[in-house]
Parts: sequence; C-alpha cells; structure tokens
Amino acid sequence: MSRPPRPASPRRPTGKPAVRRVAKAPPAEPRLLLLNKPFDVLTQFNDEQGRATLKDFVDVPGVYPAGRLDRDSEGLLLLTNDGGLQARIADPKHKLAKTYWVQVEGEPSEAQLQQLRDGVQLNDGPTLPAEARLLDEPQLWERNPPVRFRKSIPTVWLELVIREGRNRQVRRMTAAVGLPTLRLVRVRIGPFSLEGLQPGQWREVAPRLE
Repeated sequence: MSRPPRPASPRRPTGKPAVRRVAKAPPAEPRLLLLNKPFDVLTQFNDEQGRATLKDFVDVPGVYPAGRLDRDSEGLLLLTNDGGLQARIADPKHKLAKTYWVQVEGEPSEAQLQQLRDGVQLNDGPTLPAEARLLDEPQLWERNPPVRFRKSIPTVWLELVIREGRNRQVRRMTAAVGLPTLRLVRVRIGPFSLEGLQPGQWREVAPRLE
C-alpha cells in the first residue's frame, strides 16, 4: 500500500525583496543641432551667476555641446544627444577641420601668414600647421556690443582652418605672430556650415559625419 505524499514544507523567507524587472526605455534617436552662438553667451546650459547660456536659445531636452566656443567668440556650435557623435566631433584625435573668420589688428605680412601655416609655438607646445589666408571683409551681423577699434591701427580679416581644439587657440596663435584678435567667428566644423543662421538661431541636420 502506497503512502500518501508528505505535505510540502513552507519555504523560509530569505529576507530579500522580490526583484521587479523594469523595462528599459528605448534609446533616444540621435539628434544634431547647428547653433549660431551669439557673443557673450556661455557654452553651457546653466550658470549660477545669471549670465547668458545656451538655454536662452535652445529648448531641446537632452542635447549638449560637442566641443566648446569661448564666451567672447561667436558662430557655429554643434549640439547632440549622442555620445559617440559628440566624441567624433570634439576629440582632437579625429582632427576635424574648424574654420574661423578672424578680425585682427594690424596688416599681416606674408611672413606672418606663413608662420600660421607652418605652426606656431605656444606655451603648451607648437600647433599643427594651419590654413591661413587674407579674407575680404565678410558680410556679418553687427556684434553687440561692437568691437572697439583703435583709429590709428588698421584691421584685417583672416580665414584660419585648424584641426586642434586647445583653449583659446586661435586667439593665442594670432597674438603669437603679432596680430591680436578683435573678433572671432567660427563658420564651419567639418561638413557643417553656419550659413543661413543669424545669432541665436539653430537648425537640425542629419546626425552623421560624412
């Protein structure tokens, strides 16, 4: 005669809370914005001192600057929500070309332009060779506040193309060859151009580097 099955012993509590599985949100679609950063605006979204920041112009959540542009410089700034794209844009090892229009004090000689092309010795080491040429005065928006000129000293516009991203590099390069920068506007980063954007305006483009 078979014995009846023994009742199962009650399980002892382990003391560990039950694991609740939370479904992961799908990754956000990559986005890339081109902003014409105005003069006197910080390349960040918050500032405890109440100075102008990117939040005054860009209301897109989740994006952040791919690289920097000094407060006293103007022009093209890229913003993205994609970390890989941000690294490819901002990391100097990728040597993405950045084009600047620079108003300098003085009249550059061919020797000074050649110095910029060959690379300039700065306090943190020599720069890579740059592209440098004289530029007819570009049709730009009025800066606010306007540039302060010295009546006795002429000014000239240059186009500089560099493939590095050191702190205040263009200003330091022109100063090193005796041409102080008065106004600095970045007009291109790799394939992306400032064309058609007024200060404070932005547009969205396909998030890829070609």
